[in-house]
Amino acid sequence: MNNQIHPTEKGFWDDAEIISSYTRAQAIEDGMLVNVTATAKEAGFVYPVAMTAAAWADCVAWTDEDTKRQAPQDEFGRLWDVLWMAKMAAKGGGGGTEILYSLHRVPRGGKGHQPRLTQLKMVCGPGDTPEPVITIMLPDED
Repeated sequence: MNNQIHPTEKGFWDDAEIISSYTRAQAIEDGMLVNVTATAKEAGFVYPVAMTAAAWADCVAWTDEDTKRQAPQDEFGRLWDVLWMAKMAAKGGGGGTEILYSLHRVPRGGKGHQPRLTQLKMVCGPGDTPEPVITIMLPDED
């Protein structure tokens, strides 16, 4: 009879030495995550919200040069669209911890003026403490 505890069982990792950890706060400080909590609160979120740098670059980032070349937009408006659509998806999401949602945005960096449909993923889980946080990312990120 085998008396060993399986790695998925409670207590298996209790005495394990932590070799390295990377906190959410460090990811925000390093620029891997963009803290959008203040605007998210205005959109009705109650938990802290951050976006991955890749999701920010694809759906929010916008400069005056982009406006001259493509369409008159700004980062606040683009961020609001991301957060508002996330909020609507959360309301109809069925209570899961991960929700895929769609929104239209003008892709940055070309000459296009027409919004294109894209998808984002919103994940709710523990942050640096057990308190819940939300992270918005591209569908292939985790």
